[in-house]
Amino acid sequence: MDYFFSFNKMKYFKEKKPDGCILCLIKKNSVEVENLTVFQNELLTISVNLYPYNPGHILLFPNRHLVDIRELTEEEEREIQRLTKTALSILDTLFSPSAYNIGYNMGLEAGGSIEHLHQHIIPRYPREVGIAELIGGKKILVESPYDSAEKIKREFSSFPHPGSV
Repeated sequence: MDYFFSFNKMKYFKEKKPDGCILCLIKKNSVEVENLTVFQNELLTISVNLYPYNPGHILLFPNRHLVDIRELTEEEEREIQRLTKTALSILDTLFSPSAYNIGYNMGLEAGGSIEHLHQHIIPRYPREVGIAELIGGKKILVESPYDSAEKIKREFSSFPHPGSV
């Protein structure tokens, strides 16, 4: 069996973590965490992933601290669906991916490193595994998550969003 490892994410696991939930701190715009928020309203926040798999990798999460998708209200579910569709249109415009991974990791054993329910939207591209990934264990990103956040935030501001912050 072959395995792929992401050694650069080890920094994330080893660095000192702030007190409290990272996503709750992002929602509150705390100085304790890197904040790459591109959209926020009364129900949900959308942030670029600080450790993206690809440019445009975003996290969409409820502002309420939840750990299970079954805890979402109907209103939150509708808003997640609405904003997922908006985010996909924005990512199509900015990054022109050929596919997406969209999903939740519920629980640490499922790969969730943050115990606050969040949906990943990861743009995918043909032939994205290159020689650097195979030999060096490094992922080459063609854009900084900070630059991605600026572009995505600018696009979100041009979409009509009732109740956005």
